Amino acid sequence: MSKKNKKKKNPNKGFNKKELKKAILEIFYSNTEKIFSYKQITGTLKINEQSVRELCHVALEELTDDGYLAKKERGKYQLKLKTGYVVGKIEMTQKGYAFLITEELDEDVFIAGPNLNRSLNGDKVRVYLHAKRKRKQPEGEVVEILERAQNNIVGTISMSKNFAFLVPTGRNAFDIFIPKEKLKGAKQGEKAVAKITDWPPHAKNPFGEIIDVLGMPGENDTEMHAILAEFDLPYKFPVKVEKAAEKLPIEITDEEISKRRDFRNVPTLTIDPADAKDFDDALSIEKLPGGNWEVGIHIADVSHYVQPGTLIDTEAEERATSVYLVDRVVPMLPEKLSNNVCSLRPNEEKLCFSAVFELDENAKVKNEWFGRTVIISDRRFEYAEVQDIIENGEGDLKEEVLKLNELAQKLKEQRFGDGAIAFDRVEVKFELDEKGKPLGVYFKEAKEANHLVEEFMLLANKQVANFIGNTAKKARAKTFVYRIHDKPDPDKLDSFNNFINKFGYGIDLNSKGNLSKSINSLLNHVKGKNEENVISTLAVRAMSKAVYSTRNIGHYGLSFDFYSHFTSPIRRYPDLMVHRLLARYLDGGRSVKADEYEEKCRHSSNMEQRAVNAERSSIKYKQVEFMQDKVGNIYDGVISGVADFGIFVELNENKCEGLISMRDLTDDFYFFDEKNYSITGMHSNKTYQLGAAVKVEVVRTNLEKKQMDFKLVED
Repeated sequence: MSKKNKKKKNPNKGFNKKELKKAILEIFYSNTEKIFSYKQITGTLKINEQSVRELCHVALEELTDDGYLAKKERGKYQLKLKTGYVVGKIEMTQKGYAFLITEELDEDVFIAGPNLNRSLNGDKVRVYLHAKRKRKQPEGEVVEILERAQNNIVGTISMSKNFAFLVPTGRNAFDIFIPKEKLKGAKQGEKAVAKITDWPPHAKNPFGEIIDVLGMPGENDTEMHAILAEFDLPYKFPVKVEKAAEKLPIEITDEEISKRRDFRNVPTLTIDPADAKDFDDALSIEKLPGGNWEVGIHIADVSHYVQPGTLIDTEAEERATSVYLVDRVVPMLPEKLSNNVCSLRPNEEKLCFSAVFELDENAKVKNEWFGRTVIISDRRFEYAEVQDIIENGEGDLKEEVLKLNELAQKLKEQRFGDGAIAFDRVEVKFELDEKGKPLGVYFKEAKEANHLVEEFMLLANKQVANFIGNTAKKARAKTFVYRIHDKPDPDKLDSFNNFINKFGYGIDLNSKGNLSKSINSLLNHVKGKNEENVISTLAVRAMSKAVYSTRNIGHYGLSFDFYSHFTSPIRRYPDLMVHRLLARYLDGGRSVKADEYEEKCRHSSNMEQRAVNAERSSIKYKQVEFMQDKVGNIYDGVISGVADFGIFVELNENKCEGLISMRDLTDDFYFFDEKNYSITGMHSNKTYQLGAAVKVEVVRTNLEKKQMDFKLVED
């Protein structure tokens, strides 16, 4: 959990946002009463590069958001949060203590149980740092809860005569006291969702009430709903929202068509997974008289049907994203919209918001147009069908598919030539019976058909963002919703490079262009090898997380100066915001308030991360469920994680992961070496390192905790 002290780096070399924040705070801590201007800060740090100057502005705004700085007037700041305090998120352990995860320190902050002061897992808090003892990691005490991570807690009912407790299934340390009259019919042993209603000053436990009873543990719907509720995600629509969706006018009138560019006679197709129900993007292509190609990226015009401030819009904004679990999709929009009205189903007139490009034979953009359209999709393709056309040259609309693929390959080549990084991960999928029980595991890999769609979606997203954001060269840019990705943390890259050196690999850390090329080369070299998944996982961990923001800093991984999400408004609320803003600005409208949209972006980023965590949790649950009848079986695997309490092993056959506990390694006393991702025996010097091949036996499975225990098997 804790991180070791890291060496200090030259703050002017390869700034990313985290490093820049630290450097800025050092300036303010050197003179706690002084007001510093933006120019003074960039001057002190000797920042000349324009992209880093823009990043400095973003860092100052975020430090202000988190309460470190106070904005005195335009472009001037003063220290608000004095030294000795840090802001971050609580990460609970099963043992009742926690760590504060913060960008402002090189280490996590240990927080003992009594010093949590009623903070819960994931809460954003302000912590006072205790005086650091020699060679000990920092410790602290929560002094203020800035933002609760969860409104609701999932757990199991434990009944007494006149009251009950909800025992949380997640990492929260406190059972919730439930008066008998607030049980909502929940019975002993059932899973339920509780809301904290009070926490009296001298009470050890919070008081709460049951707001939903999920059912008995082990039932598929109970467990999937529990996962959603654990991450504060919805699993059903309010009745009033469903009714509002049913009342929406869906007829496409001649008057509406007359306001739009008509693509109904242009060859158009959709390409989606076999089990998809919401088709939110379509591609059209036709040859122009001069020999160039006009490609239309047509996106469902959700903004036509979902108006700001309506019940449906408010619900969509709160959800922010569709959630994809192993066995279901929890949509952002009611099914009538997501699978029917807005879905670009074949042979039906559909309203779209489109990005249309004139491309030459080398896929260079010669002209572009953005606006509202009407289309008819001629054919709904599955990825496998398009892949077959690409490989064999035969099938419906083969000329259109082959030309789109040819152009997409050239777009991809351009992108990687500009420094984009390729992270193609194997996707774990399950064969499920009608009750949701996993019968088998299989893997999905992206092929040319997937890349065909991806490249045109990336093109639309990039060009839309560029169209709005690049006006900054001429005038002050209007507020927009960007998808941003910061530079990697240099310390993590150093650590990653040191690790892969042990496999005979290395990356070039000297320049951005060389770094991206060497990472791509590395990922290409490890394909099909035992260490592939470990190395690609660590490479991803070395990168920053992409988020939504009105404060553009570019997208490092894609190597785009401007990038947004325009192509999936059925399942992502930021895309719906982008559609509305683009339409507003195309009509000559004034810029919207940045602070209001930054808050929307922050919420969307938060909900996106919750959805990702819920998806991972559902996969973990199904993996453990799949392995329940395989206790005693022996498998080949790869060490996928190392911690002070044991080593994690991922099985080659099915990608299921389990733990070999340190206490079960009885042949020696093992030391944890965090720097080298390994454990080493004190007497035997035997080492188990991340990426090493091992053979294990499945010892036990715990479905409630989504955990498996393995033991090593010697050859």
